[in-house]
Amino acid sequence: MQTGTIAAISVAVGVTVLAIKLLAWQLTGSVALFSDALESIVNVVASGAALIAIRYSARPADANHPYGHHKAEYFSVVLEGVFIIIAAIAILREAYGAFLSPHAMDAPVEGLAVSAVAALINGAWSWFLIREGRRRRSPALVADGKHILTDVVTSAGVIVGLIAAYLTGIPRLDPILAALVAVNIIWAGWRLIRESLGGLMDEAAPEKTLVEIRQIISAHAEGAIEAHDVRTRLAGRATFIDFHLVVAGSMPVSEAHDICDRIEKALRAKVPDALITIHVEPEEKAKHQGVLVI
Repeated sequence: MQTGTIAAISVAVGVTVLAIKLLAWQLTGSVALFSDALESIVNVVASGAALIAIRYSARPADANHPYGHHKAEYFSVVLEGVFIIIAAIAILREAYGAFLSPHAMDAPVEGLAVSAVAALINGAWSWFLIREGRRRRSPALVADGKHILTDVVTSAGVIVGLIAAYLTGIPRLDPILAALVAVNIIWAGWRLIRESLGGLMDEAAPEKTLVEIRQIISAHAEGAIEAHDVRTRLAGRATFIDFHLVVAGSMPVSEAHDICDRIEKALRAKVPDALITIHVEPEEKAKHQGVLVI
């Protein structure tokens, strides 16, 4: 299944869950369940943004974007974070009004049962999105999955809290729960924005990946002397790798090219979607540091 197809299914799942949550709200009149439904509206919008970003990021490089469109996914994550915060503000507004004028829930058992069904669907889908997003190295899918997972936690908290409100007969617990939901949503939105900024700022690959890259260069650069100034940066699914490869000054260009090809092949086998640039230098440029060839 392609990444774009998963994103499209995510939109459909979001619409389905939204309809179920709206039904739960209509059955009960609960402001907390209304806040939960509001978050699902954001889920649908965010999933749509992720779908557009994933399809755009898959476009090949062109004259205006010679390094590709990989970073488009990060913009969708930032947008998702903004939408989440806007939803939280709307929830706080509703919670304030309900706190001033509290009322008991209608049909609480039926409404909570319907809300639980929505939470179960979201839970299964969020697990799938996070797993596939990490496997495919898609920031947009991972962000969408984490956002939906936050929605699951929120829904679970709302259900437990509303059961307590029903059993204790304290209707003000309903808007208080809605306000707590809003605070949790704001925190989730900020985390998404913060994580996406790392990608937009050309964050380096994780330390584990850097170690593997250095080991691969060392093991497959036979005939060279050393590699130095190894640098990486992440852009969506792509990992950009560049370094200087030092060879004997008398080595023929074709032989140096063969070494580079061998290294590139090994790196791509280990690091999916790697974009590699190797600058070949003569031995007098050696720094005697970095990656020594085995």
